[in-house]
Amino acid sequence: MIMAGDFRNGTTFEMDGQVYRIVEFQHVKPGKGAAFVRTKLKNVMNGSVLEKTFNPTEKYENAQVDRREMQYLYEDSGLYYFMDTETYEQEPLNKDQLGDALLYIKENMNVKVLSYKGNVFGVEPPTFVELEITETEPGFKGDTATGATKPAIVETGAKVMVPLFVNQGEVIRIDTRTGEYMERV
Repeated sequence: MIMAGDFRNGTTFEMDGQVYRIVEFQHVKPGKGAAFVRTKLKNVMNGSVLEKTFNPTEKYENAQVDRREMQYLYEDSGLYYFMDTETYEQEPLNKDQLGDALLYIKENMNVKVLSYKGNVFGVEPPTFVELEITETEPGFKGDTATGATKPAIVETGAKVMVPLFVNQGEVIRIDTRTGEYMERV
């Protein structure tokens, strides 16, 4: 059982006979009245998105999600092919099943493919990935002290805010949970 007050991004649970995954959550503590949890949920089976507010003390059954280690191989005609690292079987997934994970994975990268009762519903990239910057404005000497940032596009197409001293062609480490720049590699 999981309480609504313990919800986090990526948590999966059963509600009303359906399985939902939390896309976004926010704990709200208003000045008057009781606290509540505002969420955006994605139905694992049909892909529909739902916004719902929960009382933090409500309890729900955890959904048993299978996580298989797979390697991303390539993209062909809108399908993304993943290979099971143990059986070498290939599984094609579409863009809807991948979601935002597509922004952080590149060919030959190992990821976890998520499924519920045999139905694949998502991909979990590694927590930290190293990607090369393909497009950004040039940095200038002395820009390191301000703490200011600028937009950069990495090799997978993701847009990341980086410090001013980071230049095109450099490899950076990104936290895939938040999409934030961590450091240069």
